[in-house]
Amino acid sequence: MNPVPSSPDPERRPAAEQAAGRRRSSDVPALSVGCLDDVRPGSLLVALPGLVDPTFAGAVVYVLDHADTGTIGVVLGRPSEVRIGDVLPGWSELAVAPEVFHIGGPVEADTALCLATRRGSDPLPADSGLRQVAGAVHLVDLDSDPDELDGEIGGLRVFAGYAGWSHGQLADELADGAWACVTGLPGDLLTGASGPELWRSVLRRQSGRLGVLSTAPADPSAN
Repeated sequence: MNPVPSSPDPERRPAAEQAAGRRRSSDVPALSVGCLDDVRPGSLLVALPGLVDPTFAGAVVYVLDHADTGTIGVVLGRPSEVRIGDVLPGWSELAVAPEVFHIGGPVEADTALCLATRRGSDPLPADSGLRQVAGAVHLVDLDSDPDELDGEIGGLRVFAGYAGWSHGQLADELADGAWACVTGLPGDLLTGASGPELWRSVLRRQSGRLGVLSTAPADPSAN
């Protein structure tokens, strides 16, 4: 992996061959929670146990952008061994531990995408280097000066690559029971939890049958 300090164009939509997920295994009962109307920036797509694609089994995806033409998000809780300071000097001082790139998804894996939580709520100037995603969560322009954001943000994470669905693909996967769509929190972005621990922590705060799934294996194929 060779991440570079540039961010994907938010207006660009993933092509069909870049789609992220896969349908559930036929031998796992369907459990569909949420629908396409629930997907919006700031929501989470949580892989259900029937999703057996190794890239997304047990994944929690933070949605960055959703429109009729497609959906873009980043997989949370998958730290790499690439240190931010080795690639983006100056940004590691604002990053939460561990100060490494996180694997955001298989699309454009050599592209760096930075997300941060903002401390304040006053209107931002156009040249602030921050663009709101949802609530306190903002996209960070990595071409801006990190020193100017010191004190403005509560912490950041840098992702290599992202996950993408083209038109119609996410709707099919939601209907097929591959994903649950739930409300995301700013803390999900910066939590120290990763892998199955993050997956279970998100499900534990859900109600009903979805909450019960927190006791199941995040990736049944690993058993």
